[in-house]
Amino acid sequence: MPPRIVARWLVLLGMLLLAFLGTVTTLNVTVYSASGFVSSYLHAVARQDVADARRMPGVTVSADGTDELLAPAALASLTDIHLIRDADDRGGRHTVLYGYTIGGSAGTSSFVVEHTGARLGVFSAWRFVDSPQSLLGVTVQNGTGVVANGVTLPTIASGRMHTYRVLTPGRVVLSHSSAYLAAAKVTALIDEPATVAQATVDIQANPAFVREVQKELDKFLAACTIQKVLLPTGCPMGEQITDRLQSVPTWSIVSYPIVTIVPGSTAGRWQVPETGAVAHLTVKVKSIFDGSLSTFDADVPFSVRYLITFADNGSPVITAE
Repeated sequence: MPPRIVARWLVLLGMLLLAFLGTVTTLNVTVYSASGFVSSYLHAVARQDVADARRMPGVTVSADGTDELLAPAALASLTDIHLIRDADDRGGRHTVLYGYTIGGSAGTSSFVVEHTGARLGVFSAWRFVDSPQSLLGVTVQNGTGVVANGVTLPTIASGRMHTYRVLTPGRVVLSHSSAYLAAAKVTALIDEPATVAQATVDIQANPAFVREVQKELDKFLAACTIQKVLLPTGCPMGEQITDRLQSVPTWSIVSYPIVTIVPGSTAGRWQVPETGAVAHLTVKVKSIFDGSLSTFDADVPFSVRYLITFADNGSPVITAE
């Protein structure tokens, strides 16, 4: 082969080698850099590809917890992912700080990664030093049934904590809403790797529950006033009079008890704590001492205390304590 052609081939080969080395260098400072490795993980989380995110080197699966919060529908939206800082910690380690928007809120997360060698002998390989899979312990007070990011979770026993695996970053909004009960939304933000976070959902009586019990209690007390006796059967009001009655007693309610509902001592039970009210009694009497006639016409204070449970159809059952 003529020397001129050989020279051309050598030049072409050199150019290809330089182009290859340039490409490798570019990829090693972008896609295969420490920040590129973390970016790949974050974008897997953003597209809700949990399997891909968990396959990343260093993402370990904890023996604790269950995966309900790793379902795609339970993941908060992750957008606006951007690198803030990639710090070389020496010894093959980098601390990479990323910013993002998660569930509508701005946040940042820091990841420590370490160099583990080369892929295909030329591309840098990395792994997380601290696994970005974290744990969230959820405790439910005074009831059962929790919604997380719009997804209904399996029943958690009242007063018990259940642990879920979550990916960092994660934002979990927990709540409860039913016919008679509600809980204020609780937000758990997991923004650092290897986090063990906790959240408590405190279920309380909602206004509909209070209105329903108030209505039933008012109706019950109004029915008590129909009984023309001093001590209406099964009712909280009553009056002892030693004089002889000269007319049938007449009851009315001056002020009904203002209902409040608090959790009972055991799960599924609620209480109307001791609450004062006032009835009015009118009855003509004859003194047993001198035979004089008078009218007992007075307010009679009384109090109520009730236990509330739920029937199979979900309606409240009110029982006097």
